[in-house]
Amino acid sequence: METSQLFWIDTHCHAYVPEFDEDRDEVVTRAFANGIEKIMLPNIDEASVPAMMELVAKYPDHCFPMMGLHPCSVRDDFEKTLTKMEQHLKDGRFVGIGETGIDLYWDTTFKEEQIISFERHIEWAKQFGLPIIIHSRESLDLTIEIITRHKDERLNGIFHCFSGTPDQVERIREVGFKVGIGGVVTFKKAGLAELLPQIPLEMIVLETDSPYLAPAPNRGKRNEPGYIPIIATKVSEVLGMPLSELSRITTRNAEEVYGKKV
Repeated sequence: METSQLFWIDTHCHAYVPEFDEDRDEVVTRAFANGIEKIMLPNIDEASVPAMMELVAKYPDHCFPMMGLHPCSVRDDFEKTLTKMEQHLKDGRFVGIGETGIDLYWDTTFKEEQIISFERHIEWAKQFGLPIIIHSRESLDLTIEIITRHKDERLNGIFHCFSGTPDQVERIREVGFKVGIGGVVTFKKAGLAELLPQIPLEMIVLETDSPYLAPAPNRGKRNEPGYIPIIATKVSEVLGMPLSELSRITTRNAEEVYGKKV
């Protein structure tokens, strides 16, 4: 069965960013042609909101917005930005909280501010009844620890761009979260393909993180939501399961996260 005949959800895509300004409609059309029926759009910062909402307005049945401040965008004035974002959240248009979390790869200057921001996002997730989408580069143990501390029946979501250890998989399973598997699974030396069989199927959702982390053979180029079938094909090969079954399971998992919002 061709992947375009299957139903896929890209659970993490930034199709509204300037990298797509020249051909955004063509990118979205290619995604539809490849069977991607729903594209989840985590926000980056205050400046990215208008472009994200414009894309949602154009494709309201396929593109779904989230609200949050990316950890790499947390600066001294982050509190003012969060106040504005909370006002956006009150209008009820959003399907998730994020992208949020902690990034200690590029710079640790605002580590404490990132933690405060992350915990505010967790409060929003509970307050508004929305899943939270977590960025955890060089901070996976820390973000798991924070989620575990705040976990209750109101909190669920996805550890996006997951690439951890079996122990971290188990800790994430214990708090009832999913893990986002993207193009990194196709990278030969990344180790994610070797970890995949140790991740329970009910935890796996697929994502591109477009325009970043394009799967092989497009590594290093711009990623796009239409590449989900490339990721799915690799996952199905590693797990030894039909694409149709992977489509059914990952779609169900994503819908468990977002519920009736999508």
